[in-house]
Amino acid sequence: MKKNRFEGLRSTLSALLLLAGATGAQAQDTGYSPMEDVNKVVDLTLDSLEKVKTARPVAGSSRVGDHPVLFLVGNSTMRTGTKGNGDNGQWGWGFFAHHYFDANRITVENQALGGTSSRTFYRQLWPDVKAGIRPGDYVIIELGHNDNGPFDSGRCRATIRGISSTDSLVVTLKEGPHKGETETVYSYGEYLRRFVRETRALGAHPILMSLTPRKKEQPTPSPSQGRGEQTSGRQAGKNSSPQRGAGGGLSWQPVRVADNFGGWARQVAEELNVPFIDLNELSASKYDQMSSWKLNYHFYLDNIHTSKFGAELNARSAAEGLAACQHSELKPLQAMMVNLALPTTGVKREKGKPVVFITGDSTVKNTDRDSTGMWGWGSQAARIFDADKITWINCAQAGRSLRTYLREGRWEKVYNDLQAGDYVLIQFGHNDIGELHRGKHRGDIPGVADTSCVSRVVLKDEAYNEVVYSFGWYLRKMIDDCRQKGATPIIVSLTPRNEWQDGRIERRNDTYGQWYRAVAEETGCDFVDLHNITADALDGIGQDATRAYYNNDHTHTSLYGAQLNAIGIAIGLRRIGSPLAKYLK
Repeated sequence: MKKNRFEGLRSTLSALLLLAGATGAQAQDTGYSPMEDVNKVVDLTLDSLEKVKTARPVAGSSRVGDHPVLFLVGNSTMRTGTKGNGDNGQWGWGFFAHHYFDANRITVENQALGGTSSRTFYRQLWPDVKAGIRPGDYVIIELGHNDNGPFDSGRCRATIRGISSTDSLVVTLKEGPHKGETETVYSYGEYLRRFVRETRALGAHPILMSLTPRKKEQPTPSPSQGRGEQTSGRQAGKNSSPQRGAGGGLSWQPVRVADNFGGWARQVAEELNVPFIDLNELSASKYDQMSSWKLNYHFYLDNIHTSKFGAELNARSAAEGLAACQHSELKPLQAMMVNLALPTTGVKREKGKPVVFITGDSTVKNTDRDSTGMWGWGSQAARIFDADKITWINCAQAGRSLRTYLREGRWEKVYNDLQAGDYVLIQFGHNDIGELHRGKHRGDIPGVADTSCVSRVVLKDEAYNEVVYSFGWYLRKMIDDCRQKGATPIIVSLTPRNEWQDGRIERRNDTYGQWYRAVAEETGCDFVDLHNITADALDGIGQDATRAYYNNDHTHTSLYGAQLNAIGIAIGLRRIGSPLAKYLK
């Protein structure tokens, strides 16, 4: 991620505000303290309107020459938190929206703010946004999550339900920075009309979107009830959890809002002939294909706000909806869109042949060229797999942990390429022992617990926030992703290092070995214990002769070592009776 071009401006403005507060008169009590709203969410954003204004770019300041700007108007599902940078593990989809637009032709400004409703955004923030809009710009409006609750107390942000153009309500505000003032409240639909009309009056193009999906918890029927059954092992389907076997419990499902806010936004769009993108349905349909466990981690801390996974999913859904919309007003915008095709590995499939995807670190893929250099065992796949029956691709990358393999988008490419009947070998561990918050920022949380923490990553000229999960969590994610696509995941334990004690090569059965086994048992995933298979072979060869199987250090293998590990994979697959074994030579 690149540094935000407005970061310096925001910091300066924030400093000036703090200085003003320190040297000026005593600050007034705004009456805004953190509180739980009707959605059971503690909103920390609108505690100071002046403070949060500095967290957003000055409207129109991203404009390059005479190029248009795409303005994003929304709430915390579009921009979470005051800074909107994921420092609490939550992300709004607006942070990732620019990925789908050519920066040389249009810029994207996320003007959204957490905690706002259509009413409060229109009254408090919209005038500033309008000041930056020019003819030819575009404005996406996605509001509604906060349009409930009391009219005159708390956040004072509720709107009249529906789209009436005549209903209104005069209230006297009991709390907040405008305490004591009277305000005329309109319907949700009427606020949308005002955004649309005022955008058009400025010569710009309004776009209405339905809300992002929420998630809700529901009981999971037991297998005897005949539906929603969860299974384990190779038979696990898209609705199974990687954490539980068959039985009752709780699961998650997406919430659609087509019958209220989504329906109302659609009606206003049709009435005013405005492009409408059903973001709610686009994202919810993707959630429908996920296991309950996977849907759950697309949100973070609550049932509304998304993790990075959910925010990226919503951003892609929004882009896909814009690209597919037939409204003529969007044609110029569609011509400026990029990156709509899913990233893939580029594997070349042959009809009738499944593909085995090999993932891992430098012990799986290295330079793999010089006969006296370092080799990964994936380079020796041709020694064990029958090319007449199966295709393979080595997607491993040196220096990667489970965390960085996912962070860099490498797993995403494998996931996008997966088809039913494929296989995925998953082997990590050598680089997962690194530091969580320093160095290369590639360490995972040790163990298999379903846990996480937020880490501030600083690499070269980049700085950003990242949610870090446990070693076992990352394994479960990959297993679950494979099964969603109908592919078979196979966990492979890490290769042994050339370190000896009491005449035996090292064993890590009390850490990584234990964690691999725990995840395999929990999920029913096949497990090839390459660590002990190779270690047993090297014990038999002896410490002195083993030097020929390593190169450069105690971790990376020579060509001989890579060949030995590849043979170990074949032995392991046959030993456990894996269906992949039928494709071996």
